[in-house]
Amino acid sequence: MSRQHIRLGVNVLASGRHDAAWKTFEEKRHLSTDIDHFIAIAKSAERGLVDAIFLADNPGGLVSEAYTRPWRALDPAVLVANLAAHTEHIGLVCTTTTLFGHPYTIARQIASIDHVSRGRAAWNIITSQNPPALDAYGAEKGWDQAERYKRAEEFVQIVTAFWDSLPEEALVADPDNTVYLDPSRLRRLDYKGTHFSARGASSVPETPQGRPVIFQAGQSSDSRAFGARYADALFTGQRIIEGARAFYSEVKTLAKSFGRDPDHLLVMPGLFPILASTEEEAKRHKRSLDDRLDSVALREELARHMAVDVSLLSDLDAPIPFAESEANEALVPIASRWHRAEMLKEARQNGWNIRELLFSNITGGHRVFVGTPDGFAEDMLHWIDTKGADGFNLNIDVQPTGLDLIADEVIPVLQKLGRYRRAYNGRTLRDNLGLPRFDAKPRHGLAAAV
Repeated sequence: MSRQHIRLGVNVLASGRHDAAWKTFEEKRHLSTDIDHFIAIAKSAERGLVDAIFLADNPGGLVSEAYTRPWRALDPAVLVANLAAHTEHIGLVCTTTTLFGHPYTIARQIASIDHVSRGRAAWNIITSQNPPALDAYGAEKGWDQAERYKRAEEFVQIVTAFWDSLPEEALVADPDNTVYLDPSRLRRLDYKGTHFSARGASSVPETPQGRPVIFQAGQSSDSRAFGARYADALFTGQRIIEGARAFYSEVKTLAKSFGRDPDHLLVMPGLFPILASTEEEAKRHKRSLDDRLDSVALREELARHMAVDVSLLSDLDAPIPFAESEANEALVPIASRWHRAEMLKEARQNGWNIRELLFSNITGGHRVFVGTPDGFAEDMLHWIDTKGADGFNLNIDVQPTGLDLIADEVIPVLQKLGRYRRAYNGRTLRDNLGLPRFDAKPRHGLAAAV
């Protein structure tokens, strides 16, 4: 069995992953914009020696969650730049879309964050679209999946080419000849694609990591191929270990087919722990949060996922109507099918009733673990040692209190087992993730090696 050290990220939300977390705060109105609160979360994660904090984003106007819980209000690039000033070691993952805007803007933003954080920046690529984003950017209609990934491929190639365009050796700073930047050493790009065009070189020099870390989220076949080619780490939604192992094996094989070292592509599924000193206490804590949820709205959400009439879910202690859901599978939107399939597989495997499925994080999508810190450590290591993951992106119930529990109770268990570091490995995020510094090679044309 592998004895590799676990990698851990933390998904930062204003109040926490549980949809009722915000109701436990004394000051509720400004959680989405309270910078001191975000700083406290980042510091708690760094105290636990977590690899990176992950700032997700909805790139557009108000989304539906804004009407029922604190939402992602702040620009993640601005937020992580601020958090860089209040932390020393933890990685800073900034999410941006590849559908809107221009690649040069993103290339400059993320490279700038890598410099101001001294090598802790990462870019999380998303290709999702929703009506608020289309409206905010003035798009009349969206793109089908194939077109979205064609746009994303051009986008990421241009971003990475700009990152490589001003290498360290071009900065000669020669006062005798009054030459600061040697133009002959630039790696200029000149590209005109179907969706994006770009020429020239970046104004931001090569960054401390050689190139910021690239994360990518998703699990469709297009997403797997895209991530295996371009990403350093994959965020994915895996609720069943057998499916996680199959995903892990497939993306590692895909990475190898692109000429990459599979060990340099990390797989980090989302995981939602709810912990306490005993399993029963953890269950009580979860129930106390679940009881604050709007079960009517949740039933409507579950009915949409299952493509059944909400009346079939009125008795929460009744069996799940699997047959009716399967009969209507074609009515489920393509974007929701993976989430739905994983959710129903987990429900079947555990013999859940409607109530248990309803409160299994159907809105967040990721697997929930309810139990003790020791049990949680054992669960994570089982997934890693049986090749279902290289680590996890943790979704914390209430932040930062749930994160403090990770730092104070879970990390010491992993350290005692020899499976987690006792200090950060190095200066950069690549150092801490066990990834090599990226060294760009001179190339002809735009396509960059990953």
